[in-house]
Amino acid sequence: MQHTTLSLRHGLLALAVMAVWGSNFVVIRLGLDQFPPFLFAGLRFTLAALPGIFFLPRPNVTWLNLAAYGVLIGAGQFGLLFLAMDGHISPGLASLVIQVQVFFTIFLSMARSGERVRGFQILACLLAVAGIAVIAAHVNGRTTPLGLALVVLAAASWAVGNIVAREGRASNFLAYVVWGSLFSAPPLLALSLLVEGPAAIGQALGHATLGGWAAVVWQSLGNSWFGYASWAFLLARYPSATVSPMALLVPVFGMGAAVLWLGEPMPAWKLAAAALVILGLGVSVFYPRLHGYLARG
Repeated sequence: MQHTTLSLRHGLLALAVMAVWGSNFVVIRLGLDQFPPFLFAGLRFTLAALPGIFFLPRPNVTWLNLAAYGVLIGAGQFGLLFLAMDGHISPGLASLVIQVQVFFTIFLSMARSGERVRGFQILACLLAVAGIAVIAAHVNGRTTPLGLALVVLAAASWAVGNIVAREGRASNFLAYVVWGSLFSAPPLLALSLLVEGPAAIGQALGHATLGGWAAVVWQSLGNSWFGYASWAFLLARYPSATVSPMALLVPVFGMGAAVLWLGEPMPAWKLAAAALVILGLGVSVFYPRLHGYLARG
C-alpha cells in the first residue's frame, strides 16, 4: 500500500536527491575546466555504464528503445548541456532553463495521445516562456543567445527521451539508465574525437587533477546511480503525485549552489526569471491535484 505523505526519512532522501541533481550543475562547470564538453560527457556515461551492466540485468525493453533513449539523453540532453555550459551559460541559469523539459514532455505526450491542451497548461507554459524571455533580454558575457538555445534544445531532447522511456515501460529504471548509457557514451566520444580532436583529448586526460576525475565520478555515481536509484525507490513506495513535486527544488538547489560555490551573481532580473519558470512548473504540477481535490470536496 502506498502512502500519500513522505515520511521524515524519505523526505530527507528526496531532498538529498534534489540537492545532488541541483548542485550537479556546479560540478559540471568545475569539470569543464579540465575536460572538453563532449569528452566530459562521454566519460560520465562510460562510467555510468561500466561496470554497472555486469551487476544489473538488462531491462525488459527492446535494444532499439535502449539505443534511442541513450542517444537522446547522452548526446542530446547532456552533450548539448555540457556544450552550452562551456562558456555560454551560467550553471544557475542552466539548472533553471533545462526544466522547460516538463512542458516539452507534456505537449509531446498530448500530441501522441490526441489529448486537448487545457487552459492551465497554456498558462503554465506562458509563465515559463516569460521567464525564459527575461533571461533572453539579459544575455551578456556569462549567458549568450547560443547558450540559451543549446539548453532549450537539450531540454527538448530530454523530453523526447522521457517519451521513449515511458513507452519502454522498464520495471527497473536504474538498470534502464545504466544500460542506456552504453548507447550514450559512443556518440559522445566520437564527437569528442571529431570536434575536440585527439590533441585536446590527450591533453585533458594527461593533466586532469583528482578534482576533475571526482567531477566525472560525481556525475556517474552521484547523479545517475544514487539519484535515479533513490528516485525509483521513492516512486515504488509513494504515488507520483507525492514525489514528483519535489523536482521543483532542483533549480532552487542549482541556483543556490552556483551562488555559494561559484559566486554567481543573483540580480533581480534573474530572481524574477526563476520565479516565473518555477511558478509555471508549479501551476503545471499542482493545478490538476488542487482541481481534483476541490471537485471531490
